[in-house]
Amino acid sequence: MNPFPQEYCLLCNKIIRTPIGWSSLFAESKERVICPECDVKLERINGERCKICSRPLQLLAEKFYHGDTCHDCIRWEEDLNWKGYLNLNVSLFLYNDFFKKVLARFKFRGDYVLTKIFSSSINEALGKMKFDMLVPIPLSAERLYERGFNQSESLIIESGHHITPLLTRIHAEKQSKKSRSERIHLAQVFQLASNIEVKGKRLVLVDDIYTTGSTLRHAAKLLKEAGAQSVQSLTLAR
Repeated sequence: MNPFPQEYCLLCNKIIRTPIGWSSLFAESKERVICPECDVKLERINGERCKICSRPLQLLAEKFYHGDTCHDCIRWEEDLNWKGYLNLNVSLFLYNDFFKKVLARFKFRGDYVLTKIFSSSINEALGKMKFDMLVPIPLSAERLYERGFNQSESLIIESGHHITPLLTRIHAEKQSKKSRSERIHLAQVFQLASNIEVKGKRLVLVDDIYTTGSTLRHAAKLLKEAGAQSVQSLTLAR
């Protein structure tokens, strides 16, 4: 019996080659879902990052951050309407051209199995965060019908965790079609969905992308006003 059954990369469909050696013979058997060539194209966010939103500071000119905080987050925190609602966002990958293609397959073309690519990174990040509930950013009923699944829910479930559906979403035009200013000045797009008690709870919102931070802050504001102790977020890309 072959101790190394062939596994195929979920992105390029090439055989994932397992190096032969003593370490591979005695290593714990794990399902490999992505080849090294594709894995390296998913750029992890490392090094200095904004203490609030995870934006890599080394990719910014000095005029766009102060200390360990990017100017976007400084502006959010200077606005009394938004100050302190989102305690922290942790993003895992850079939103580069390769990630855009992966996300398009996963999110817009319904390639649900690609969730497996991110599970270990999600679990590693969650292991460093203190929380009571994982809350997926919801889709409107119309958008859910279009896509067939909520990508934020799938990221939680396929990583082996339980979702707490605290929010529902009011249908609106796609965020990707809005300018930064339009996103920031949106009316509240979420409603509390259930009678689950959030007072004193530590919550982590889960979504695919952090762009301006508007979506996450709208959700965080609603949850903080309902009594949540803290609201952090975990997103795949920044």
